[in-house]
Amino acid sequence: MQAQINLQLRRIIMLNRVKNIVHGIRNLFALSARKVFVVPTISIAPRQCAFIGKTLITVVLLGALGYGIYQHPPFQSVPQGAVGVRINQFTGSVSEWRNGNVWVIPGLYQMQVYSLRDQVYRPREIQSATGSAPLQSIEGLSFGVDLSVRYALDPLKITALAKISPDDISKGLVESAVQGVIYKVFANYTMREIFSVKRVEIQQLIEKEVSASLARDGIVLRHVQIGNIDLPAEYRRGMESLLAEELATQKMRYTLELKEKQVKQSALEAEAEKARRETEAQAAASEQVIAAKAQEEAMKHVLPFKEKQIQQRQLEAEADKVARIRGAEGSAQARRIEAEGEADARQKLADAEVYRAEHMGKTNAEQMEREGALVTKHPLLIQKTLADKLSDKVQVIIASPPAGGGFIGANLLGASAASAARSNETVGAE
Repeated sequence: MQAQINLQLRRIIMLNRVKNIVHGIRNLFALSARKVFVVPTISIAPRQCAFIGKTLITVVLLGALGYGIYQHPPFQSVPQGAVGVRINQFTGSVSEWRNGNVWVIPGLYQMQVYSLRDQVYRPREIQSATGSAPLQSIEGLSFGVDLSVRYALDPLKITALAKISPDDISKGLVESAVQGVIYKVFANYTMREIFSVKRVEIQQLIEKEVSASLARDGIVLRHVQIGNIDLPAEYRRGMESLLAEELATQKMRYTLELKEKQVKQSALEAEAEKARRETEAQAAASEQVIAAKAQEEAMKHVLPFKEKQIQQRQLEAEADKVARIRGAEGSAQARRIEAEGEADARQKLADAEVYRAEHMGKTNAEQMEREGALVTKHPLLIQKTLADKLSDKVQVIIASPPAGGGFIGANLLGASAASAARSNETVGAE
């Protein structure tokens, strides 16, 4: 429908343009003629007039040819999702074309393009209860229905459809089929049934009858949808109050049913709880019996085991006692051996000490004897020994010289020195 409107608009625009071109050519021709005949000084005016006339004729012919091609193009495109049907006007043969350009010679072929996509038809005259063609119920009440019919063309029957169908399929075939069914169907039901309980049934009945009617014309019905129902004002108010009462009644009925179900549920829950407790009690009793039997059976094996444990502990105690006695005896024997060894060691140490003391005494006596003989032989060794003893402790010794010219340290030695001197004199005298 929209494509045809656009085509008509383009034709009108092109026609206006051609008219403007023709009008301009006329004005130019008139202006040229005035110039030729008014100005006599131009000698070549007739030739120019002939040339201009030929040019104008050529332009007019080309414009007419272009307008004819524009009005009736020699080819027509078939968009995606559509099918083109070309009819030979002389032989009546029909051919189908898909997705492309089709050569259409004006006067020889006629081209129709049909969309294969789903289309929707919604009759507006029946949507309002106060519209131009409202529906009527069995009581004679007028009402409106928002009805939508979704359909598509059958690709297998496009050729037959092109021969008999008008340009607008929605108005030519679908509208007539739907109008012939809906008034008859809705007139068999009451207003209340249409509004509430029989809507699905009515929809299915309309789909069945409209589908059969459109199938004969090569149209596939997808579905019929019944939307909003526009009721008369007075009937709507009465229906709303009636529905409110019915809703209240249904609510009360549902409430009572719910209470009854709750009571049954409580009774069932109590019985289930009772059965559960009985089952638990039986299970507990059975568990105790099984436990007692198991304990009795276990005692048959536990008592011998306990006796064996007692015997084992007695044997272990006796073995421990014997081990302790043997350990004590071994400890006493070891201590006795240690004491004997220690006494022997001490005796040997004492003997060694006596031997060492005796040997050292002999050695010291011999050493003193040798030293006495040496000192007797060399009396100045005493002075040397004294000087050696005092050398690391005394750096300077102040002493008065001896009266007799003897040893300088005689005064320091005192009586010992005097005795030594007398000994020296005695030795010297001898």
